[in-house]
Amino acid sequence: MTGGLKDSESDETFLQLPFIRKQGNIYKPNNKDMDNDSMSGMKTMQDVHTKEIDLVNRDPKHLNDEVVKVDFEDVIAEPAGTYSFDGVWKASFTTFTVTKYWCYRLLTALVGIPLALIWGIFFAILSFIHIWAVVPCLKSYLIEIHCVSRVYSICIHTFCDPLFEAMGKCCSSIRISTTKEV
Repeated sequence: MTGGLKDSESDETFLQLPFIRKQGNIYKPNNKDMDNDSMSGMKTMQDVHTKEIDLVNRDPKHLNDEVVKVDFEDVIAEPAGTYSFDGVWKASFTTFTVTKYWCYRLLTALVGIPLALIWGIFFAILSFIHIWAVVPCLKSYLIEIHCVSRVYSICIHTFCDPLFEAMGKCCSSIRISTTKEV
């Protein structure tokens, strides 16, 4: 589709399509013609919030590889010569593993979603502060400090350079010699 909307199109189509002027997409005003790829891409584009997540590899960036990987052998170990009964060792292993597994699942079921909500709010606030306060303040500071540094540099070169040059010329004729008496 190139150009504007036709009169025969319904209001529903108008709400689904981006606003298009004769000059092109309002978001890309320099485009003379709207290419077909961008319109077909609108239908296939997926929302970032509903993307498919990997249920097999839940730590793709390996954040917790060495932090919380705790197995039975990492916690309980019997040195040579002090072995318990094989049945006790197997039962202990099973008890530890199943308890850890189900306790983690119950905790995530009870606390995981509220914590996800809290962490989502926290990182949203953090992003907001960083984007709307920290970066603009730093940019403003750098612009202002650049002006101050130029004024400071001019003052140093204007007042201190002649003074130090004069002192250097006065002290350039001083000769120091050391002699060692034996």
